[in-house]
Amino acid sequence: MNYKAKLHDIKAFVFDFDGVMTDGSVWMYADRETVRCGNIKDGYAIQYAVKKGYIVAVISGATSMSINNRMESLGVTQIYTGCANKMQTYRKFLDVNNLKETEVVCMGDDIPDYEIMSHCGVSACPADASVEIKEIADYISFFDGGKGCVRDIIEQTLRLQGKWFHPDAVNW
Repeated sequence: MNYKAKLHDIKAFVFDFDGVMTDGSVWMYADRETVRCGNIKDGYAIQYAVKKGYIVAVISGATSMSINNRMESLGVTQIYTGCANKMQTYRKFLDVNNLKETEVVCMGDDIPDYEIMSHCGVSACPADASVEIKEIADYISFFDGGKGCVRDIIEQTLRLQGKWFHPDAVNW
């Protein structure tokens, strides 16, 4: 089945952070704090999806206040960092939100995302994802991680469901 047909059922988005919402670069400072760079258009799409009633979550192996701060500023409340077992976290996410796997888009970029991407409605990845992830992805974005891939899949989903911005409708 074409991935676009599956987008009709989507109620939630689950994203990895590094390599999906960022380009994977991490600036390391002497005090051990790390800095990441995200994309403002990805951020707009995330907060827009939240405002439209979609559940948005981050499941990441990384732990950093910068991840929490960024996601909280966009209205994301389901932020799971430091996940050694992403599948276990994903199962809890599904249970807590009373979601079926078919109602979730999962976007990841590397091997730690493989298992959850194998158990969702639509698996997506950035253009620069690892070979293993590209092989199982229903959709490979034309955009790299941190360069618009998050907006790409959110916008496609919301457009298909008639919930994306339309100049003739007041939907702010």
